[in-house]
Amino acid sequence: MTDMKDCPPYLREYIFYLRVIKNRSEKTIESYYIDLRLFLRYIKENMMNAKGDDIDIIADVPFSKVAGITLADVYEYLNYSAEERGNNDKTRARKISAIKGFYKALCNNKLTSFHLETNPVEALDVPSPKKAQPKYLGLDESRKLLENISPAEDFYERDFCILMLFLNCGMRLSELVGINIQDIDLDDRTLRLLGKGNKERMIHINNGCEEAIRQYLAVRPEAPTEALFLSKRKTRITNRRVQQIVSNALDRIGMGDRGLSTHKLRHTAATLMYQYGNVDPMVLKEILGHASVSTTEIYTHLTNENVRTALESNPLSDEGFKMKRNKHL
Repeated sequence: MTDMKDCPPYLREYIFYLRVIKNRSEKTIESYYIDLRLFLRYIKENMMNAKGDDIDIIADVPFSKVAGITLADVYEYLNYSAEERGNNDKTRARKISAIKGFYKALCNNKLTSFHLETNPVEALDVPSPKKAQPKYLGLDESRKLLENISPAEDFYERDFCILMLFLNCGMRLSELVGINIQDIDLDDRTLRLLGKGNKERMIHINNGCEEAIRQYLAVRPEAPTEALFLSKRKTRITNRRVQQIVSNALDRIGMGDRGLSTHKLRHTAATLMYQYGNVDPMVLKEILGHASVSTTEIYTHLTNENVRTALESNPLSDEGFKMKRNKHL
């Protein structure tokens, strides 16, 4: 949970508002806090003439300084973030979003003790960062990744299942790690995911994913946790361990130096569904859990299909039946 020991009262209240009223995830709250903390440090250094280590302490930045900010001050701050801190367009856009959200709450009476009549950053635009084409694996590379997981490994079924879900369903790392056994309905072939902002969504699991889950469950040890994927210590697997599993799998096929990651496997699933599945952007948006279809359009200009057809069409759907070892079946 975000450490708010150094928060001035108005920032502390805003953090509580994000957590309790807006139901933002702790990861999002932490990101907002870091960006607003830097903004307050900038105010302290440039408008309160703080020096040295004192700059890092934000608890004593009075609300009057926050209330007195002008649009020109924010432009200077953004120039500072670019010139002095080397922030790129995407990072500056995130900082702007944090500042705009904070001032919007102050002006809309969302905080109980602090309020502004006019919003000094209302006219501040969020720049649209250039959208780079996502890195992803091709179909043959994806098959090679799955085929080169060694059946001799103790956690073969688990690791194979993890890669199958990434490559077929396009889920985020946090979504995969957060899957509980009760989230899976193999009869209905659905899987509940908890995405960004604690938003739940149901996705369909295709043949390969169903088979991979069944074979992993057959060897999954008993554990005092509801988590689907377990570590060696029979606790919920960590984000870091999943990243290592993916990294090791990529190293095996000679692709460890291409800057690929768990998130790139998400891109791979989306791209394969786009290339082979004839999927509508709105359908892909729902599968990936995007807040806006504009995020999804990096992959596609597509025709209308339903979610079940989209996921069934992933060409890796049948890879689950090629698992090389099954201890208990």
